[in-house]
Amino acid sequence: MSAKQILIVEDEKAIRDMVAFGLRRAGFEVLEAEDCRTARQKVADRLPDLLLVDWMLPDMSGLELTRSLKKDDSTREVPVILLTARAEEDDKIRGLDGGADDYVTKPFSPRELLARIKAVLRRANGGGEDEVLDVEGLRLDPGSHRVMVGDRIIALGPTEFRLLSFFMTHPERVYSRSQLLDRVWGGNVYVEERTVDVHIRRLRKALEPFGYQRFVQTVRGAGYRFSTRIDET
Repeated sequence: MSAKQILIVEDEKAIRDMVAFGLRRAGFEVLEAEDCRTARQKVADRLPDLLLVDWMLPDMSGLELTRSLKKDDSTREVPVILLTARAEEDDKIRGLDGGADDYVTKPFSPRELLARIKAVLRRANGGGEDEVLDVEGLRLDPGSHRVMVGDRIIALGPTEFRLLSFFMTHPERVYSRSQLLDRVWGGNVYVEERTVDVHIRRLRKALEPFGYQRFVQTVRGAGYRFSTRIDET
């Protein structure tokens, strides 16, 4: 099985070298571009499996590059992770609305970046549907439809199970109520947005005896996020 190819689009050589070194150590094939023009040329030569794109680039913004890639039939399925120093929630939401599959805020650890890349690639490849998810001891098994902590089962209703599964496979991203309705309930289901709040409360209540309710975070004015980084709430 050939190595996954990742294109790093970053104008700061020191950051580009650091990221490339970590990815090669993890077994990825790495391409590099210092601006959007070079990135487009490399994408045209060979479609990468994923792009890491810095928001601030010399010729156009990484967000503009992402938008253009997602509008093109030949590149729209290629996942994009934005690297950004913009920590404001509005900026992150703009990035996701612009088509980015995830974002990583600078400064970031190589370990966090690698975990995000693997998660996005799993989702893009349609794999992992039966893979057991584990976040700090909270385990969700899609095959047996069980959520466990150690050998203790957490009783969840079907909607709460789908909600938790979605959150655990899309960590750190903020989703509005309407986005959650579309992704968890389905686009053809017509329920009020406040229904999301009810199920969030039920999910938190089920997780509370084990201390995991803190991972299901409210982002004021934006929606909800699943995160282990409690300092961001």
